[in-house]
Amino acid sequence: MTDSLTIRRPDDWHVHLRDGAMLKGVAHHTARQFARAIVMPNLSPPVTTSAAGAAYRERILAALPEGMAFEPLITCYLTDNLDPEEIARGHGEGVFTAAKLYPAHATTGSAHGVTDIANIYSVLERMQAIDMPLLIHGEVTDHEVDIFDREAVFIERILTKVVRDFPQLRIVFEHITTKDAVDFVRDSGPNIAATITPQHLHINRNAMFAGGIRPHAYCLPVAKREFHRLALREAAVSGNPKYFLGTDSAPHSLSAKESACGCAGIFNAPFALESYALVFEEEGALDRLEGFASIHGPNFYKLPLNEGTVTLRKMATPVPESLDCEGTPVSPFHAGEEIGWRFEG
Repeated sequence: MTDSLTIRRPDDWHVHLRDGAMLKGVAHHTARQFARAIVMPNLSPPVTTSAAGAAYRERILAALPEGMAFEPLITCYLTDNLDPEEIARGHGEGVFTAAKLYPAHATTGSAHGVTDIANIYSVLERMQAIDMPLLIHGEVTDHEVDIFDREAVFIERILTKVVRDFPQLRIVFEHITTKDAVDFVRDSGPNIAATITPQHLHINRNAMFAGGIRPHAYCLPVAKREFHRLALREAAVSGNPKYFLGTDSAPHSLSAKESACGCAGIFNAPFALESYALVFEEEGALDRLEGFASIHGPNFYKLPLNEGTVTLRKMATPVPESLDCEGTPVSPFHAGEEIGWRFEG
């Protein structure tokens, strides 16, 4: 039996670090395990200019403990009226690594999102020309579409068209949750990839209703049926470079989650690598965790691999019911459970 696992230091290709006190309370959890992270721009107001992106990057670095090495990769929030030259300028200046498409009202902080994909075609054309990746929250928001079908419908209605109209555009289909998405990414060209979260590898939609409403299992996109979860696990451990690590760690206070209209999001950053390692162990694929966590993502983003390593030790690791994030209690993924791996850095 494997007692420890050492891999090249990984990156998180999708994380929410928030802002203000919450940023200071959660950023070190991501920086402790990951060398770099693609940071989501859905702040209030959203990050839509290179100046705002540069300022946010400085706030992230200032929130970290002294001496902690970490590189936040900033993304631009796409809106209906975004100037293509602004996004190109931010990319050229090294502020924006990628741009994020939120369909309007698809998830937390997406009220300023895109209402019609045609509104950003000039931006996508410019991004394709400068080889700037597009990151997609892939759900339609039509109220008549069942929430469990919104990812599959997005592929059919929107993503297929975008891929056809911009064949050279690099696209990351983020936090995929369905077999439909697994199959679409697998069967598309080399410029289409996907991130997979730990929660979607561990839970199916039953987790939200086990013995009552379970708000800490609620995220967007929501977890789906069991056969979708199994398809995601198969993709993650397959060794296919199109799939890589993106936690979508999204902290909310206990009161914001445990309310009449609880927020979507799962805070998995504190035990992210342990959570992924458990999946890869269960699937008999620990030898493929390094590719998923540390190699496939940088290669797709055309960034260098990290030089250092991290080690996971095979041992029981209790996960607390909540963590104090600068005075705000937040429930982590796997709260109250034991994970069979421990991150040792």
